[in-house]
Amino acid sequence: MKILVAGSGGREHALVWKIAQSKLAKKIFCAPGNGGIFEFAECIPIKADDVSGLLDFAKKEKIDLTVVGPEAALAKGICDEFRLAGLKIFGPDKKAAQLEASKVFSKELMAKYDVPTAGFKVFDDPEAAKKYIDKHGAPCVVKADGLAQGKGVVVAKTVEEAKQAVKAMMQDKIFGSAGDKIIVEDCLEGQEASILVLTDLKKVIFLASAQDHKRVFDADKGPNTGGMGAYSPAPVVTPELLKIISDKIINRTISGLSREGMDYRGVLYAGIMLTKDGPKTLEFNVRFGDPETQAILPRLKSDIVEVMLAVAEGRLSVYSDLEWESKACVCVVCASAGYPGEYQANKEIFGLRDAAQLTDAVVFHAGTKKENNRILASGGRVLGVTGCGVTIKEAIGRTYQAVEKIKFEGMHYRKDIGYKAINTRP
Repeated sequence: MKILVAGSGGREHALVWKIAQSKLAKKIFCAPGNGGIFEFAECIPIKADDVSGLLDFAKKEKIDLTVVGPEAALAKGICDEFRLAGLKIFGPDKKAAQLEASKVFSKELMAKYDVPTAGFKVFDDPEAAKKYIDKHGAPCVVKADGLAQGKGVVVAKTVEEAKQAVKAMMQDKIFGSAGDKIIVEDCLEGQEASILVLTDLKKVIFLASAQDHKRVFDADKGPNTGGMGAYSPAPVVTPELLKIISDKIINRTISGLSREGMDYRGVLYAGIMLTKDGPKTLEFNVRFGDPETQAILPRLKSDIVEVMLAVAEGRLSVYSDLEWESKACVCVVCASAGYPGEYQANKEIFGLRDAAQLTDAVVFHAGTKKENNRILASGGRVLGVTGCGVTIKEAIGRTYQAVEKIKFEGMHYRKDIGYKAINTRP
């Protein structure tokens, strides 16, 4: 099969890496790719959200399956266009992609189909939002409605902090039109978990559980990021909790999507808060998580192309459950100086080969580029350094052993990824 992966981040590197292990994969393309993906795929200079460019390429190359990494292309309706052209593609249609592209749409769908989530109110007027915050009090959560690369959420501990978030999103337009509407919702407390499932709306297959680390600094301090690390499995997600999440969150959402007439053939990601009152939904994403994918896929024993093809063709019902390695996996994100704000770029990265030579370690590239035989940091999140072990503790040790071999000017990373899983601090 000829397979096209759209995207350029660590998630896409992990997908390409896993796809390359499939007996079905004869030729892999990635658009646009990055400084590490070229080892497994031919990188094509087409942006991941250039729907017409990707469609033209897929037609010309007779691509058998396209896998969409980032949310922007899905929100633009890439799956609708490909299916209209008779091409197989892994991902939801434009209508269903609103689950991630519009937090208002997502929350209203959850309310309609009785999916547990935080109480919320929607605002299109900043002054009305501020008055509500004055009355409602803090802590609360302020969310931009549209796509903001994982940064459009502010967990405000004070009323003033919440009102500043409203001003930044709605008046200063730090996220552009994504902040035309906002949500102010109750602040949930507990541990977070990432639950990813494959679905064609007729069947659901769960991927291994994971836990993401959103805040930029150790001990969950600092602003939100796209994700600074992840581990899998998440011990906090017990079989009993998973059953509740399946029944009350995943199945109700899948049923709602189906009843709304959507075409969902891809991966559904639920960000869950495990509260004292039970699991509640923080958000939905309509694609693989980043960096959860980098911690989940190294544990997958099954052929990923086989199952993604079954999803794309709407025949997941004939596919049995996935097989998983019993090992644990940890991914630590190495970021550029200044991230998640304005960051420095074009810094040469050293030690990649040394890190990759470690047993049970792999370095997934995110914001990198190859230039004159050098690998340069070109994004905010630069690398996802991933290690495996028999236990989470062993996987943490292996991952940080690999991280310590890598250097670039301004590199920073969290030093506590995975420690929640062993109930201790470094």
